[in-house]
Amino acid sequence: MSSNLIMREVKDTQRAVVRIGYDGRVHKWYKGPLAKERFENEMRMLQVLEDNRCPFVPRLLSRDESQLYIVTTNCGSLATKITEEKVKELFAELEVYGVRHEDPFARNITYDPQRGRFCVIDFEFATLVESGAGLTLKDAEDEKEREKAERKL
Repeated sequence: MSSNLIMREVKDTQRAVVRIGYDGRVHKWYKGPLAKERFENEMRMLQVLEDNRCPFVPRLLSRDESQLYIVTTNCGSLATKITEEKVKELFAELEVYGVRHEDPFARNITYDPQRGRFCVIDFEFATLVESGAGLTLKDAEDEKEREKAERKL
């Protein structure tokens, strides 16, 4: 994860490291269970949303499959003051663009003051509305249980 860019760490969890570059772009490295699948799923969902011209999600700018790394546009800061009603409204609106977010919580909503609008982020766990293809949180939980069972053997 070394980089010559100066970046501010935003998140370092079991599943991903996210940093904001000096240029404001979002840099994300996937790690942990299903890292490759989550990386591929997020790229696929962002592409569908871009193809469908969804105005309130980040744009995929670059990727490195060997590093499980993407760079996206920045959609602002985490929305700390948002009603549950607005959260539901945003995720419902997202489905009009063909994607169902499978982690539909406020932690995946940002606010961009330059655009004056909320944005939905983090599409590791998302599915296509029409076909159901994609990854769900249940897929991740099942994988975790499978790994746990294998360690016991």
